[in-house]
Parts: sequence; structure tokens; C-alpha cells
Amino acid sequence: MKKLLWITALTLLTISFTACAKEPGNASTVDSIAASDLAALIAANDAPFILDVRTQNEFAAGHVPGAINIPHTELEARLAELNDHQDDTIIVYCRSGKRAGMAEEKLQQNGFTKISDLNGHMLGWEKDGHPVE
Repeated sequence: MKKLLWITALTLLTISFTACAKEPGNASTVDSIAASDLAALIAANDAPFILDVRTQNEFAAGHVPGAINIPHTELEARLAELNDHQDDTIIVYCRSGKRAGMAEEKLQQNGFTKISDLNGHMLGWEKDGHPVE
């Protein structure tokens, strides 16, 4: 019985890791940055390029200071707007992570290599009490 429980636990753990690896935004080539670290960079006037991929209405309701808004649904058509940032670090966020993951994939497919995912995204940013524009 113990052996069966052990095998079941290992199988579930393997399935869990496999599912996480396939979620958008979890690619091994995408770094991540803590909200507190990004807030410190912003406060020191040393912020990287920050890309908010939420809708225009979500962006207008409040966003990370200095962020530029290109909704994930428009990213492919508007990639030329990011050409000057091809070699810069780009911090990508959305509300909770799904749309950012899709945007990060699209950026990678188009040659962007310095992509970071904001830990906690906008929900985490606000929960931690960081400033919003």
C-alpha cells in the first residue's frame, strides 16, 4: 500500500511540474522580477522598459508607473513599436499572468531575449501596496 501511495504521489508531482512548464510565461528563458525589486528600480529612476499587456481600460484604471500599454491581442501587429527595445530588458505584466505569458512567447518568437515576468503581476503589485499611476 505504501508503494502504491508513493507511486501515486510521484505521478501527481510529475504531472504538476509538466503542466507548469507548459503554461505561458513559464518558459525557462524568461526571467522574473519581484515587485519590490521593480519598485526600487522605479524609485531610483533606473527602471527597465515596462510593458503592460492588459486592455486599454485596465491600463487606464491604474498601472505600474512608467509602463507602456500594448494589449496582448495587439502585440504582434505593434511589434515595430518595440524595435528600439530589442536588446533592452523588458518587464512584462498583466493582471495575473496568463496574458503576459502569451506576450512573452510572442516576444521570444520575434527575437527579444531579455524578457522578465513581473512576479504577482498587477494583482501582486497592488496587494503589496506599490504605487500606481
